[in-house]
Amino acid sequence: MSNDMTIAFAVDRWAELHATTDAWWAGTLQRPLLQLLTPGHDPGRPAPKLPHFSFPSFYDFSVPVEAIVDRYDYLYSCYHYCGDAFPHLFPNFGPGVAAVFFGARPENAPEKGTVWFHPPHHDQAIADLDFQLDRQHAWYQRLRDFLRACNQRWHGAVQVGMTDLGGSLDILSSFRPSDQLLFDLYDAPNEIKRLNWRQHELWWRAFAEFDACLRPGNPGWSAWSSLFSTRPSYIFQCDFSYMIGPEMFAEFVMPELAASFKKVANSVYHLDGPGEIPHLDQLLANPDLKCIQWVPTQPRFAEWCDLYKRIRAAGKRVQIAGPLEDLPRIAEAMGGLEGFAWTGECQNRETGEAWLRKLGVRRHQ
Repeated sequence: MSNDMTIAFAVDRWAELHATTDAWWAGTLQRPLLQLLTPGHDPGRPAPKLPHFSFPSFYDFSVPVEAIVDRYDYLYSCYHYCGDAFPHLFPNFGPGVAAVFFGARPENAPEKGTVWFHPPHHDQAIADLDFQLDRQHAWYQRLRDFLRACNQRWHGAVQVGMTDLGGSLDILSSFRPSDQLLFDLYDAPNEIKRLNWRQHELWWRAFAEFDACLRPGNPGWSAWSSLFSTRPSYIFQCDFSYMIGPEMFAEFVMPELAASFKKVANSVYHLDGPGEIPHLDQLLANPDLKCIQWVPTQPRFAEWCDLYKRIRAAGKRVQIAGPLEDLPRIAEAMGGLEGFAWTGECQNRETGEAWLRKLGVRRHQ
């Protein structure tokens, strides 16, 4: 494991990160995980001419993947990694990019800061819809090549996460827009289940193939949440569930989620806003789910301590983001922050590290 020393993360810190996160997942760490990035490190070289995009898919496919990796390397060389933070790349090709590999049509939208996926046909009956894993698709090959280039460049100096493959009904909604999919749940429930399990099979096939591009060399496992694990891990989701009740969640969502939770050692669920709270009890009852990532729409993170108490009472861990200033309020209401993971940035390194010291995390040089 080595780098050119421009990224301010010493090699021996990986062993410490492994031990700390292993203890956190096991529930034996007597403090929270606090991942704080602060700018201001001298990268030791001029900025590349290639502009920075948060989505690698935004770069024209004529741009070599090695040049894109070099642009990210420069970005990571401009940060200090404080507390439990570490260099982490999320290879973002759009939320639910597995839909593309199953036949959806991608649309890059840099002006809106996202990627859209569209049905290949607008008049296709759901009974005629089927999924295949198209390994020859340009986006599949581009992502695979990008991951390999990351591995070859960094040799484990940067943790490269899994792309956002998407949630089951979320992927299906790329083929059956939301209003249509809602009717399908009533009119064609068996077709929904057929497609759901078909995508489950192909999803895990793609996961394994992309993960293999990073082995050996990648320090561990992560996804877009930047929550590190030394054992296979992924953050699962079903944003579509905002529009359905607990009964439909139990019928159409939870079985596939439960099967997926079993496939990784450290599973996380992305609970995206108050509309998903009605499904929380089902998630907490699953013994294979380890952590809930909570993303409120409003108000601030510190206003949701009753929710955190439910999660911790079920023996699960909690991942949040938000302002550093929220953490002491949460700690007071919760009687401590054990079992929490927090990630964020602070423009002033000394201010950020002062907060970390108050919360029990020492400074790194």
